[in-house]
Amino acid sequence: MRSFTILLAVAILLAGDAAHGQPFRAVPLEPVSAILDGFRTHDVVALGEGRHNNEPGYAFRLSLIRDPRFATVVNDIVVESGSSQYQDAMDRYIHGENVPNVMLRHAWQDTTQPDTAWDVPMYEEFFAAVRAVNATLAPSRQLRVLLGEPPFDWDHATRESWLRIGLERDRFAADLIQREVLSKHRRALVIYGDAHFVRHPPVGSSMVTRLESLAPGRVFNVWTHTSGTELQTLEPAARTWPIPSLVLTKDTTLGAASFNVFRPGSSVDVPPIEKQFDAVLYVGPVAAVVIRRGEISPSLCADSEYMKMRVSRMTLTDAPPDAPMPPGFVRPVDRLKQYCAGVTNK
Repeated sequence: MRSFTILLAVAILLAGDAAHGQPFRAVPLEPVSAILDGFRTHDVVALGEGRHNNEPGYAFRLSLIRDPRFATVVNDIVVESGSSQYQDAMDRYIHGENVPNVMLRHAWQDTTQPDTAWDVPMYEEFFAAVRAVNATLAPSRQLRVLLGEPPFDWDHATRESWLRIGLERDRFAADLIQREVLSKHRRALVIYGDAHFVRHPPVGSSMVTRLESLAPGRVFNVWTHTSGTELQTLEPAARTWPIPSLVLTKDTTLGAASFNVFRPGSSVDVPPIEKQFDAVLYVGPVAAVVIRRGEISPSLCADSEYMKMRVSRMTLTDAPPDAPMPPGFVRPVDRLKQYCAGVTNK
C-alpha cells in the first residue's frame, strides 16, 4: 500500500490552504490501494455501485477482488444483489461446491426488487469471479459473500407488502453486517447503490447511519460517480486524472461541493459531499459511462417461466394504470417486453 501512503503524503503537502481555512485540491489516489488502506482504520468499506448496471464500476470491483492483497485484508463481501433466503446455496457455491444454476439463480432473481436489475449478466459473473478467487486461496482465507436483501415471499405478495419490505432493507443489511461481520471481528466490503450509504439521508436512516449508530467510526464510505455533474466542472484537473481514481473529500474543494452536484434532486439544504462520503471513486466522464440497464441475456427472454415471473412482479409493483406519467414515459414492464422482442427477433 506504499503508493497510497505516498499519494496521501502529497495530498497533505498540498493542504496548505486548508491549514488557513481554505479547502485544497483533491488528489487522485490509486483506488485499489486506497480502498485496501481504508481497512487499516475501518472494519467496513462501503463501496457505492454508482448507477446500477454500469460497466466501469463493475470492472473496478473485479480488479479489486482479484488483487492478491484483497483476500489478505478482507473476509466478507456484502451485496445488494442477492436474497439472504439463499445464503446457504451461495456459501456452498462460493466455496467451490457444484450448485445447480436453477437453484443458485434464485439468489439474485428473488430479491425484493421486481425488475431485471440483478439479472444483467455482470452480477452472476461477479459471484463466479469470487468463486474463482477462492479456488486459489487456502480455506482459512477464502472470502464469504453475504446476501444483503431480506427474504420476501413473492408468491403471496401484494403491492403494499412490497412497499413495506422496502422500508426494511437498510435495517436488515445493517443488522446482518453487525451480526456476521462486526461482532465476529471480521472486515467487509459492502457493495450497494450509493444512496444506501449517505450519512445525512433526506428522510429516515441509511444503512451507514444505522451501522455507525451501532459501531461509530467503523465505516469508510465511497461514492462512485456515474451520474450528475461532470467532476471537471468542480475540479478542472479531473480531466487528467487516471481512470479509475479515488479522491478523499475531507477539506477539499470537491468535498465542499453540494451533494446536489452528485445526486441531483436532493433537498436544498443537503450537506456537502464531504459530510456524506469519505471518498469519491472516479471511473471516467459521466457522459462516457456505459449502463447495461435491463440488458439481460437473450436466453432469459426466451425462457417463458422467467418472463412470466418478471412480468408478474413488475406489474404487481408498478404504479396504478391510471396514475399520471410524464410524456413519453415507458413503463418498466413494457420496456422489458420491447427489449426482449428486439433480441429474440435478431
